[in-house]
Amino acid sequence: METTPDVAKRLSKPQKMAICAGTISLSPAERVQQLAILASDPDAEISERARSVLVTQPLETFLQALAKPDAAAPLFVYCAENLADMPGIADALAKNPACPVRLFGSIVPAFTSQGVQALLDDLERLITQPELVAVLQLSPAATVEQRKLLGEMQEGPLSEQEIAEAAEAVEPDPEKRQTLFQMLAQMTVVQRLMLALKGGRSERALLIRDPNKLVQRCVLQSPRLTDSEVENFATMTNLSIEVLRGISMLRVFMKNYTVAKNLVNNPKTPLDVSLHLFPRLNASDLQKLTMNKNIPETLRSSATKLHRKRKAGDG
Repeated sequence: METTPDVAKRLSKPQKMAICAGTISLSPAERVQQLAILASDPDAEISERARSVLVTQPLETFLQALAKPDAAAPLFVYCAENLADMPGIADALAKNPACPVRLFGSIVPAFTSQGVQALLDDLERLITQPELVAVLQLSPAATVEQRKLLGEMQEGPLSEQEIAEAAEAVEPDPEKRQTLFQMLAQMTVVQRLMLALKGGRSERALLIRDPNKLVQRCVLQSPRLTDSEVENFATMTNLSIEVLRGISMLRVFMKNYTVAKNLVNNPKTPLDVSLHLFPRLNASDLQKLTMNKNIPETLRSSATKLHRKRKAGDG
């Protein structure tokens, strides 16, 4: 049986009572979700019965239900309003992208650092409710690094010099460059985060150089980001090490051979990343790597050894 609010509306009263009684075949997690939906049923008898059964359900069942990607909104609401102080519930709400952000404000004190991190990892959700950022920063469970990132989200606009340097690097046309400059001049970090996610190619090319790490991360999370842009980012020596490492950590990018090759050949790429990636290179690119004098000696030496080993194996 499907467990959505729309389906629940179409159920007869006997069917709803059967769900409450447990006489309809449902998994424990599905039943908990149905009960949460029925807890708001317009029929007072149904809603009271559902609520009385919900309080008897094991915590683990709620955690299983909250982990489902298709969990229904009434389940999130019920758990936020009634179970947030129970171990793991608040974090489970934060970890499910389907959970409405509006529910988090009241349950922040119940988060562990994992719950805070779940929101930091899904910036698109977090920036839809900027006031939540300040609340999260006060969370006793937030780590020093998490508080630092949340603090950076509340910073004001970039300096004129920072904007001018970035705009000049990405836009040769003076008129278009001035437009970019004017657009960014008054933007807060949260506004730049949104632009990084929703903006166009020129905006992403500029914001990938933003000194704020979260803005950089939003560029890499943008659903509009193309393979060719990432391939270009991977060649750039004027990007931060965090950006290059961030590219290497996203599986969707690392499926692209050109991205991996460009990262390996980029002298700015962290050595541990390059050493992990270079064995993926084909024979021609590996040979070129052995002659690349811009990369670290350790990487070039490792490439030379692998190239010789492959040649010996072919022989």
